[in-house]
Amino acid sequence: MTTRRNIAVIDIGKTNAKLALVDLNSLAEVAVVTRPNRVVPGPPYPHFDVEGHWTFLLDALGQFHRDHGIDGISVTTHGATAALLAEDGTLATPILDYEFDGPSSVTAEYDSLRPPFCDTGSPRLAGGLNVGAQLHWLFANDPGLHARTAQIVTYPQYWGHRLTGVSATDVTSIGCHTDLWNPHAGAFSALVDTLAIRDKIAPARRSAERLGSILPDIAARTGLPPDTPVVCGIHDSNASLYPHIASRAAPFCVVSTGTWVVAMSVGGHSRPLDPDRDTLINVNALGQPVPSARFMGGREYEIISQGHAPAITSADTTRVLDSGLMLLPAVEPRSGPFQGHQMRWHPSEPATGSGDRDVALSWYLALVTAECLDIIGAAGPVIVEGPFTRNRQYIEMLQTATGRSVTTSTSSTGTSVGAALLFDPASHPSCDEPAVMGAVETLERYAAAWRERSDQPVAKGGRTA
Repeated sequence: MTTRRNIAVIDIGKTNAKLALVDLNSLAEVAVVTRPNRVVPGPPYPHFDVEGHWTFLLDALGQFHRDHGIDGISVTTHGATAALLAEDGTLATPILDYEFDGPSSVTAEYDSLRPPFCDTGSPRLAGGLNVGAQLHWLFANDPGLHARTAQIVTYPQYWGHRLTGVSATDVTSIGCHTDLWNPHAGAFSALVDTLAIRDKIAPARRSAERLGSILPDIAARTGLPPDTPVVCGIHDSNASLYPHIASRAAPFCVVSTGTWVVAMSVGGHSRPLDPDRDTLINVNALGQPVPSARFMGGREYEIISQGHAPAITSADTTRVLDSGLMLLPAVEPRSGPFQGHQMRWHPSEPATGSGDRDVALSWYLALVTAECLDIIGAAGPVIVEGPFTRNRQYIEMLQTATGRSVTTSTSSTGTSVGAALLFDPASHPSCDEPAVMGAVETLERYAAAWRERSDQPVAKGGRTA
């Protein structure tokens, strides 16, 4: 590779799709373009707008190459997604949106088929969050689909397949609560035989392996050199984890923030995981098991903030502390360590757009994050990646609630930089900033009170008052 080392990263999050150009010499994002990750309502069911993304990505690849030059392409995407390919490489069926509730219609039948949590580290999740449940429902819903499906690839490798024509899964995506992987054995689980897909599911490869070079028509369309390499690709939370796996000594933990907040423990305390609290075993880019917990923190922020982001003042913080204003779990009750709990405000709901509301929301997100870290046995410093790094109230409360050092990544898009580093993990320098502590004692009292209220017994239909 030349000294220029510009890596184009296809980064498909649940909320937005983007192309980022990362300079591996500086780990700076030279250029970023985004579009909403629109879900097409159907028919035949809600699915991702992959053709819209594809046109957007090819246009952006061409523009980035003309403006800056591209030396390689990496891919990172959200998890819980697979693509079923026909013999000619096109989609045998649209790519299902994992939030669609259709797979829940065959819950009892699927539950009788799936391997136990102790084998897969994969909890039973709602809708299509288990890829195995998606596949079971898709085959039941469309009796001819199994025969039409020649290969099954995970989502980063769907884009890699379109770029190179090579089919694969990667260990981080297939190990992301799919029910299809046994992280202890480093092999597919028994479910691939139960679903009769062992001869269809593409081989699992390490994320940094070279998948191939771009196809001639991609080179012609974008102007990229025909030998432009494409690496296998990586699940987005693991993209945030990868630079630290490559450069840090355990123990430590990484909190990847976005639509999902995912807490990942490396070298922490051994602790039995409770699947009912949305804990799971992820698999990192080296194929190693990583105890994890998660909740839809970014989605919860959007629901409560309703598009408002007021400038927080010290007076706002003081009022919240004096009044004991709290947001109690769970805003999104289908995921996280407080699944099935109904959110409530204590003592009463503040005005939309107010500073008080934003402070209480930020502290709620930090305290749920701290709970995630506790239940997976996390130890050592906490490194926060993604958009929550810009939320001072979140960082201060997270440091207080965990009692450990919290640092923030200076990269504005941890997933894109992590995915680019698949080409050269040695490029990663120290790029953390220490958190700034707030009023520790008052925050500690608030955290203790929040935990006590959140720990009240669950009443039918929600949490008790």
